[in-house]
Amino acid sequence: MSNFWVAIDNTKVVGTIALIDIGNRQVCLRKMFVHKEYRGGSRGVALLLLDRSIEWCREKGIGEIYLGTIDILTAAQKFYLKHGFMVVDKTSLPENFPLMLVDNLFFKLLVTG
Repeated sequence: MSNFWVAIDNTKVVGTIALIDIGNRQVCLRKMFVHKEYRGGSRGVALLLLDRSIEWCREKGIGEIYLGTIDILTAAQKFYLKHGFMVVDKTSLPENFPLMLVDNLFFKLLVTG
């Protein structure tokens, strides 16, 4: 059970987010990109995409969202932490987590009711 969302402003794609099913009521967040002009502020496209994906997880009975990123993306890290994700050690990732060679920082979100 996976899904992909696209945020569009008129005909311009301004953001994307994907969830990949990794089994055991767990998903991996991938492909979260938001055009620079649409980050933060009043537009809040990243938060809209994240909120929609979390709501979808609730609807589908998904219990955990995992993601990997790189340590130099500090704005992304702050965004994830602000919205309930916690840093986890690579050794605690689910067995089926699709590791990307560049990722060196990992997060987990418990999806609640």
